[in-house]
Amino acid sequence: MTVAGAFGARLGKFLHLKDAPPSLVTRSLRGVELAVTETRDDNPLPGLSGSLMPEDAFLVSLKLHDYPECELWESGKCIMKRDVRAGATYLYDLKRDPRYVIDKPFHSLFFHIPRSALDSIAKQFAAPSVGDLACEIGVGHDDKIIHHLGALFLEALRRPCEVNQLFIDHMMLALTAHVAKTYGGLRRNTELARGGLAPWQLKRACERLEADLGGTLSLQQIAAELDLSVSHFSRAFRISTGLPPHQWLLRQRVKAATQLMTVRDLPLSEIAVSAGFADQSHFTRVFTSVIGVSPGVWRREMQGAPES
Repeated sequence: MTVAGAFGARLGKFLHLKDAPPSLVTRSLRGVELAVTETRDDNPLPGLSGSLMPEDAFLVSLKLHDYPECELWESGKCIMKRDVRAGATYLYDLKRDPRYVIDKPFHSLFFHIPRSALDSIAKQFAAPSVGDLACEIGVGHDDKIIHHLGALFLEALRRPCEVNQLFIDHMMLALTAHVAKTYGGLRRNTELARGGLAPWQLKRACERLEADLGGTLSLQQIAAELDLSVSHFSRAFRISTGLPPHQWLLRQRVKAATQLMTVRDLPLSEIAVSAGFADQSHFTRVFTSVIGVSPGVWRREMQGAPES
């Protein structure tokens, strides 16, 4: 599910990386591309970073490695030196052409958020447009939500075959809304309807998800069929089912797998792929987290079949 997209290629050149790092990409906000990329170099070539080219967009960076005495540049000028702390979140306005001197090992997650994505979030929440974000150079934020989301994205980047598009869409939507609210002053219209989906909408959404256990459908595709915004659909679906779409889909995969396990001579590896999992290892992890025991134990206890 990772792609060597345009944002990853730009970051690779910016940081003088040998290869463009892969990204997780979503276009769930009216086709606007949002991306998250992990960057790391334990032995970088010293020198000033490249330029990302000015654009009306923002970078949100979760630092995973301390970077003492980081020399920070903006608009072609050295501004200051500042210690960068692992675990802190930093925001950059790409119109200011942020750069820094690379002379130590680094490890970060970068989220690329165009302003058009913030405008789309504001529109979907029936809120005024978001102004500039709080992008104070050298100022780190102890943002527990981004830290938590970052850990989930890191896991997804390292197991790309197990990630479905619904998960990426949902998590990037949540991150963008959080950034807009926390650093851009987004205020959601409290008069928005808080109910779930209409029965026909829920039936249609579930049918579409069940027909695509592999998870290639995006939130935008399903929401568009119901004539809803992505954020409205995601929120209403969770109210109706108690789960966000990507987690509901995982439960359906487990349900499909339990039905397949009634066929005694079908190996678990084949069941895993048939039920939409990346492989048997992925199947075992998800099944165990949902059911409480491994697929082999469940089949042996419930069906009396030997473990494969």
